[in-house]
Amino acid sequence: MLKTLTAAAALALTALPAAADDHMARAERLVTVVTAENPQTQLMSMVLTMQAVAKGTRVHMLLCGPAGDIALDDAPESATAGQPPRDMSPQGLLTQIVAKGATVEVCAIYLPGKGLQPEALIDGVGVAQPPAMADALLESGAAVWSF
Repeated sequence: MLKTLTAAAALALTALPAAADDHMARAERLVTVVTAENPQTQLMSMVLTMQAVAKGTRVHMLLCGPAGDIALDDAPESATAGQPPRDMSPQGLLTQIVAKGATVEVCAIYLPGKGLQPEALIDGVGVAQPPAMADALLESGAAVWSF
């Protein structure tokens, strides 16, 4: 009896990673919301979002507050400086995410709060419209990651 329970427990534990992969393979859409000021957190949000893009997930990213600085053409060094272990920067990886077809936008109030115009953003990054962003966040089957 104990052998049967131990075998069943081992089987259940080995099935967990496969179940997680199946869930990600079925995710139709990902909305990533980044507000963190910390460059390491910003970069990790880009790394994980890029992994989702690589798995074929449609991505919509919203950058708000300090994270909006990542999308500026004249971004602060914290957004452009390479970080270990691969010398990648939040903005460098963001540009790759945009190039892969993801929708990337800054919050509607970000640019006015900075006294800037949309021309201040890097190519491929737009300004979110609140009704459309709310729809993206509420879309059935959408996963939402927040950093």
